[in-house]
Amino acid sequence: MDTLEDVTQPVSPSGRFFNTQLLCAYVFGFLESEVPIEFSQANYLFQHVFLPVNPRFSSIMVRDERGEMKWKRVEVKSEDHIKVPTFPENESLELYDQYFDDYVSMILMERTPQDKPLWEIHVIKYPTSNAAGTLIFKLHHALGDGYSLVGALLSCLQRADDPSLPLSFPSRKSSASSPPSKKCFFLRFPPFSTMLSCFNSIKDFGWSIVKSSIVEDDKTPIRSGEEGVESLPCVLWNISFSLDEVKKIKSKLGVTVNDVITGVIFYGIRLYMQDIDVKAGKANSTGLVMLSTRNIGSYQSIQEMMKGDSESAWGNHISFLHVPIPKLSQGSSNPLEFVWKAQKIIKRKRSSFTVYLIEWLLDMELKLRGHEAVAKHIYGTLRNSSVVVSNLIGPMEPMVLANHPVKGLYFTMSGGPESINIAVISYTRTLRITLKTQKGFIDEKKFKFFIVKAFEVISKAALEIPSKNKG
Repeated sequence: MDTLEDVTQPVSPSGRFFNTQLLCAYVFGFLESEVPIEFSQANYLFQHVFLPVNPRFSSIMVRDERGEMKWKRVEVKSEDHIKVPTFPENESLELYDQYFDDYVSMILMERTPQDKPLWEIHVIKYPTSNAAGTLIFKLHHALGDGYSLVGALLSCLQRADDPSLPLSFPSRKSSASSPPSKKCFFLRFPPFSTMLSCFNSIKDFGWSIVKSSIVEDDKTPIRSGEEGVESLPCVLWNISFSLDEVKKIKSKLGVTVNDVITGVIFYGIRLYMQDIDVKAGKANSTGLVMLSTRNIGSYQSIQEMMKGDSESAWGNHISFLHVPIPKLSQGSSNPLEFVWKAQKIIKRKRSSFTVYLIEWLLDMELKLRGHEAVAKHIYGTLRNSSVVVSNLIGPMEPMVLANHPVKGLYFTMSGGPESINIAVISYTRTLRITLKTQKGFIDEKKFKFFIVKAFEVISKAALEIPSKNKG
């Protein structure tokens, strides 16, 4: 058995630039329980389920004698990482909702101590309108990307109907949902298509550099442009849609689920902007879509993730695409155009080599200028955009965690300078959209109203299309 001292791993380059003074990012996972959460179960989860997942959960970042950053194993005390807030007893659900929201807003802003492993579990034992209790996992982005961290959390859960069976996930077709493989990229296309794709890749890559360093989006009702937005108070809130209804829209329009929800978000954003300021409906605004560059179709089990190279399994394999948010046309406009435009733009950009060129640029910048320079580059990319969007697929079956049925699942990220961060995940038959917004700048109720309205309008328009015209 390894001792605490002899289990060390190098800190990945991405682990270093996600943990700087300028850019300190976290992934938050929320599990809503159908039954009240017992603190004894949280201790069991800590000792026997969570810690064994990966040595990084019991390690801190240290600099060795050569100046290299390493993960060093340390003794982990449950009281340092399991937080159980105390709210007033016997209050209404409405008050507990407010206590919960205030508490979440607080922990979204706080940084975890660097002399302890970079994670926390917050046990909310009080009921809210959504759940009988909530577990909040706060995980530093230096530990891994959203795929590896959410995959780790899901590996701690079991299927409610049969714990001996693995969780299953919606299929992801590589042609629509994944970047092309580096090895087979040029073998897939005839010469003309290859040349066109190369041209688009270079153009998109050049525009990405310009957007990250020089050109900012306009200041609008969704982008304050203030300095240090990442340090300002924020609000977290959710919208849920029926996944079955989303799939009906998808089938009618001949697009993907991701295209549908992106179109809904973009249309809702423009409606909100125009309602606040008529001129803002035509402002230059960009959605920064975060992507995984892993050439895989679904989550791996913890056992699979731990095979081979640890950094390959747990590193931050991410890139991003700048997607212009379509503008509202003068007069009456077809809301379905927002879905089709989102599909066209994202499909073209993802079919190019842009995501890998961006990844290559970050690697080169790291080697030549260091991790602080890369952190500054990513920070500028986030700051110059209006909205950051990320999405993950969730399990199709209901789950349990230590005998607690999981009613809902969602996630978000913190640490970036954007005024709006949008995270999307599916669970069973629900699609959950989680929005982290700048407090006092975004009108959450009005924003939610227009996102819901956008979904209803797009759904109605799509379902009215005769079946013979679909696709």
